[in-house]
Amino acid sequence: MAKKIGAKLQNNKLIWKGVFIVAVSAYFIPTVNLMGAGCVNEVGERVKSLGGKKALIITDAGLAKIGIADKVKEIIEGSGLEAVVFDGAEPNPTDNNVDAGFKVWQDEKCDAIVSLGGGSSHDCAKGVGLLAANGGKIHDYEGVDQSTNPMVPLVAVNTTAGTASEMTRFCIITDTSRKVKMAIVDWRVTPALSINDPELMAGMPPALTAATGMDALTHAVEAYVSIAATPLTDSAALMAIELIAKYLPAAVANGTNMEAREKMAYAQFLGGMAFNNASLGYVHAMAHQLGGFYNLPHGVCNAILLPHVEQFNLIACPERFKDIAVALGENVEGLSTNDAAQVAIDSIKRLSVSVGIPAGLTELGVKEGDLKIMAENAKKDACQLTNPRLATLEEVIEIFKKAL
Repeated sequence: MAKKIGAKLQNNKLIWKGVFIVAVSAYFIPTVNLMGAGCVNEVGERVKSLGGKKALIITDAGLAKIGIADKVKEIIEGSGLEAVVFDGAEPNPTDNNVDAGFKVWQDEKCDAIVSLGGGSSHDCAKGVGLLAANGGKIHDYEGVDQSTNPMVPLVAVNTTAGTASEMTRFCIITDTSRKVKMAIVDWRVTPALSINDPELMAGMPPALTAATGMDALTHAVEAYVSIAATPLTDSAALMAIELIAKYLPAAVANGTNMEAREKMAYAQFLGGMAFNNASLGYVHAMAHQLGGFYNLPHGVCNAILLPHVEQFNLIACPERFKDIAVALGENVEGLSTNDAAQVAIDSIKRLSVSVGIPAGLTELGVKEGDLKIMAENAKKDACQLTNPRLATLEEVIEIFKKAL
């Protein structure tokens, strides 16, 4: 239809001769999603149901060291399948990690992938899957929907409550030559099946719980104020914000609080449902540069940037920020829309402090002299396209400065 009338899709809207015609939205999610204590025990049968006979488990060295990878391997083998472990997914996974994982895939003649861990493991696995299905180099797939072949069977077993990469079409890989995080957004990398077992999350230390939880909050907030938001993404985003405000402090305080762990598993999944379909904004566009340039933890960068970016965005959609304040549990009765919107920003700051997030980027070693190049790269990042307020290069640099 668009081609026939000479229209084009822009930010999920059909545009013809500069006039908005009709919104076109798509909703991406894995076909099957398992939630609840003990559901990891289904991983073998689920791989088998996808036609897998030999699974490559892609994880990180930490999970391999404490025996989680071996546990999953045993479950898979207990279903009569073969499995091999690749534990080379580093925090902020790189093109080199993807290449190493793909070599194991080829050498071991695997036919299915099980990602095990948080965002780093899932993203590395998606990268390996892209090469297994399409060939070439991971750099070929930077951007939106650059692959052409169906993904190999991918089951994502999640161990953190933050990134939601186990259920999204996003794959973030660091280009080591450019020191830039490549944003690969491709519906074909969406896992066929996700597994969120809160028992696997109970061992997360408080700092990691806080960072991943604030990452989930960032997903929900950015999706809710995104120019591509829909009623479907709005409902998921607001519920995610409500659950995070209530249960993240409890999960940080006591990692064995299984109610808090389970609710945070749902919260991060809801945040993923929101941003996977409404996309994100300048928080992620800027955090990607910090991760690529300094190899900093993604969740912490998001948490530090979030109130500063949203303060900048406030004038674009104050009504939406008023909704966020309410979801965060704040009483805004009697306040003007703008004052209620400001309450949301202040509430985010207090939550961040309460769970121990560093006060600024300076504590992470970020230097003012690097801000310009990172701001330039942030303006090229796909995530900035759906930010509710346009930003000049100078304004992005200024937001970075305020977050130092």
